[in-house]
This record gives sequence, C-alpha cells and structure tokens, in this order.
Amino acid sequence: MFCVLTTSDTRDESSDRGGRLIREKLEGSGHTVLETSICRDDQKDIESIIVKWLQNPKVDGIITTGGTGLGFRDVTPETIMPYFTKKIDGFGELFRMISYTEDVGSKALLSRAEAGIVEDKVIYMLPGSVKAVELAMDKLVLPELHHIVHEITKHLNES
Repeated sequence: MFCVLTTSDTRDESSDRGGRLIREKLEGSGHTVLETSICRDDQKDIESIIVKWLQNPKVDGIITTGGTGLGFRDVTPETIMPYFTKKIDGFGELFRMISYTEDVGSKALLSRAEAGIVEDKVIYMLPGSVKAVELAMDKLVLPELHHIVHEITKHLNES
C-alpha cells in the first residue's frame, strides 16, 4: 500500500494534477493507494504527515510531488532525507539524466528529486511538474517498485 503527498502552497484537491496522476498510475499498476494528502511547503507540515505514514505498518511506500526545486520554500528533501536509512542514489541521477535527454535539457540540474529507504518503506520525492511526475513514474518508479518493495521487506518474512 502506498501514500501520496503533494507539497504545495498553491494546490488544492481540484488542482492537484500531479498527486492525482501518481495515484492513477499506482492503481493502474495494481498497487493500492491507502491515503493521499496535500500540505503547504512547510517542514513541520510535511514531517507530521510523513512520520504518521512511516509508523503505519500497512504502508509499503510514499511518493511525494512538489517541493524539490531550488526555491526558498522548496523543503521536501531537507525534511524527508534525514529519515533515510539508505539513499537510492541512482534514482535522482537517472531522473535528471532522462529529463535532460528527453525533455528539459540543462534545466534538469535544477531538480532535487530523490529516493530512499526508511527501514522497510520506500520514499520517492518527485518534482511538482506533471510532465516530470509522468516521466518518473513511467520510466523509473513503476518498473522497479515491486522489486524494491520485495528487497526491503523480504527479511520480514524470513523465519
């Protein structure tokens, strides 16, 4: 089961196209979305939601959209990365490479998209752009999501 968080000072339920797209893509790939939320670009707000989801044993992962740029209010990575027990370095590297070659050129270096593991849960932090969400979900997240969840939870099933 997955949770989806949109961090934005301007989005609401009707305008949250990125969060909606993540949910649709997860569900279209056979995953269950347990909960979605929208919060301001504020460390305390982001942290309170993320910590609640991390404590839920039903949650396999969290995907966020927004707050990964260079703006003063973009604080998603600073808020979530301290919780990582392992960072998935290749995710951010590949996302920027694919973005560079397929879509945005040198502006790809502005993205601070990241992914990591918090104990037995995976967290992806995607940009707020709908095109970036679609690219990340189709090319990187969904193709490896089952495998990543298996790898980080298989020790829980060993006796």
